[in-house]
Amino acid sequence: MSSAARRIAIAVVRHEGQVLIGQRPAGVPLAGLWEFPGGKLQPGESVEAAAVRECLEETGLEVLPESHLADISDQYAHGAVHLTFIACRPLDPAQTPAAPFRWVPLAELRDYEFPEANGSVLAMLR
Repeated sequence: MSSAARRIAIAVVRHEGQVLIGQRPAGVPLAGLWEFPGGKLQPGESVEAAAVRECLEETGLEVLPESHLADISDQYAHGAVHLTFIACRPLDPAQTPAAPFRWVPLAELRDYEFPEANGSVLAMLR
């Protein structure tokens, strides 16, 4: 991993055969593509803590980290990233996520276009 790569924690939240995803808004890198909740680590923050925090900030859902899924480094036009995917489960499965996030059946993930770096994690989920 390059020292210049931004470290990103990603919460892969699953519940009863579904996974939590959202569509990236217009005006941001990779706009229109789908993603799992996540974002940059804060100084001194663990990857698990960042995944939990970012999921709460982006979706309103509290999650519990369960396991490490993958580490992937990639280079996009907007910069280098190092993505760490953390498998999580919702603390309150009945809670509705904030838009643009939604629950999608795992079997339908192939119908959504994700950034290329998500490929191996998507393959694991399918």
